[in-house]
Amino acid sequence: MTDPQSFETRIPQFIDYLRVRNFAESSMHTRTWNLKKFAEWCMERGITRPSEVTRPIIERYRRDMFYGLTGSRKPYQATTQAHRLQELRGFFRWLIRNNLILSNPAADIEMPRQEERLPRAILTPAEVEKVLSLPDIRKPFGLRDRAIIETLYSTAIRRSELINLMLYDVEFDRGVVVIRLGKGRRDRMAPIGERALFWIRQYLARARPHLAVPPETGRLFLSQRGGPLSRNQLSGFVRRYILRAKLGKVGSCHLFRHSCATHMHNNGGDIRFIQMMLGHKDLTSTEIYTRVSIQKLKQIHHNTHPAATLDRRPAQSNPEEETYL
Repeated sequence: MTDPQSFETRIPQFIDYLRVRNFAESSMHTRTWNLKKFAEWCMERGITRPSEVTRPIIERYRRDMFYGLTGSRKPYQATTQAHRLQELRGFFRWLIRNNLILSNPAADIEMPRQEERLPRAILTPAEVEKVLSLPDIRKPFGLRDRAIIETLYSTAIRRSELINLMLYDVEFDRGVVVIRLGKGRRDRMAPIGERALFWIRQYLARARPHLAVPPETGRLFLSQRGGPLSRNQLSGFVRRYILRAKLGKVGSCHLFRHSCATHMHNNGGDIRFIQMMLGHKDLTSTEIYTRVSIQKLKQIHHNTHPAATLDRRPAQSNPEEETYL
């Protein structure tokens, strides 16, 4: 018989609480996974109930994450540590509010300092075109893949947002796509270029009728079985095209999101409009592209630095004005 106060009972209860509050299914899946990993770590040490967890135990869990929980002893990144600790705080906050534990061991836990890392890779416009030239548009799946990559690059939408696009979400007359219940369960619209719309029309006319099977799902982009694409399927074939392009860069769907935002900022796009397009709640999430966008800084460096070019000579100083220490 399952202990009603065990992790095995309390975690599903907490997830059900989130479901009632209308949290996204992907968010609940991630929280379940991370909380179960913590529960497994606790049970390996003889701790089976949340009420048995103390502040020192959570601190030990934090240290184990820092030094590595896996068999290879590879430490988790600071962002992963922060996500797991944040979810523990939410879990124990729920327990204390429902009088299921006497004290909150995660109440004052400090989050690890976050590193402000740049995207690992950004495609240049020429590299994007090289990837786009690879799908075999004579075949239904090649035509679908071309339309998908064009959409990713033109709109900078997330992988899950593209998977959930319905046929009626593309408004050809207005030149926009409607993203319904994107990250944070917020609807938004994103502009889409004429070229991407052209390839979507080609896909709808020449490829999708061959892929669709009853019952009709209404999804815009379909898998080999005629249903919605999975995240792994989408990431897999996009990654393979990038590898086939032999650019010396790796990535998948998010690589086109980064590239779109960077290219727009390089060409003078206001960071606040890019924020709206990406669907970022906070401007700080978008400001990373001001650090990635290097073209303007390079131009200023070229125009002002004395040693920026081989033929530039440093200005001759006036010996009378030199001061010696």
